[in-house]
This record gives sequence, structure tokens and C-alpha cells, in this order.
Amino acid sequence: MDTRTAAERWAQTWRDNWIAGKPEPIAVLYAPGAVYSTGPFRVPYRGPEGALAYLRPVLADESEVAALFGTPIVDGDRAAVQWWASMVEEGEPVTYAGTSVLRFDADGRVVDEWDTWNRSDGRLDPVGSWVARS
Repeated sequence: MDTRTAAERWAQTWRDNWIAGKPEPIAVLYAPGAVYSTGPFRVPYRGPEGALAYLRPVLADESEVAALFGTPIVDGDRAAVQWWASMVEEGEPVTYAGTSVLRFDADGRVVDEWDTWNRSDGRLDPVGSWVARS
């Protein structure tokens, strides 16, 4: 699978299932042994099982999720994808704006992901024109 297709599939799967609160379809995007870094200073998770270990409690604590993902920027087997999400988390409205840097294998599965984001209190609308799809 080419990287652009893999990155677009990743973004659409994340968007749809983040909103739905379903971690399993997201976890299957990750190759066995994949390194999934959910923040620059956190210990990474490994493979689909690690993705599930992270996603299950996080998605269970979020409600009223609205998520947007930008058009992937692709170079070789790597892609960067901007995203914006607002939700209710631990009973409070919050907004996250972030970027995921991804590397894919030949089958289109993630083998390395590094996420970074900013968080703000309240539900905020996206800033700028970077959002290419909703």
C-alpha cells in the first residue's frame, strides 16, 4: 500500500472511531512491534496490544467527541497528519490540537508513531485553514 493511501486510511479510521469511542478498529492499524508514542515524554506503547492498552481507558473517559484531521503530508514511508478534537473529558470540555508523525510498512500498517499536542480548556473551533476534511 502506498504511504498516502495508508495515511489517509489512518486519519479516517482514527476520526471515525475516536468519535464513536471504538478503540479496536484503530488498534488494527498498528503492526506487531509498532512503536506508538502518545506524547513526547511518555514511554511508548508497542503493537496493536499496546495501542489498545492506551486507547481503551482514554476513549472510555471521553464523550461528545468532535474530531477533524488534515490532509497527510507524505514523504517516502512517512507522513505527518494534523488533527483537532474537542470533547468532554473527565466531565469538562476540552480541545486538543496536535500532529501525528507516522511511518508505515509495505502493508500500510503503522510501525512508528510520534504524537504531540496542545490542550486547552473549553470546546474551541479550529484555527486557520489547515483542516482539509471533517
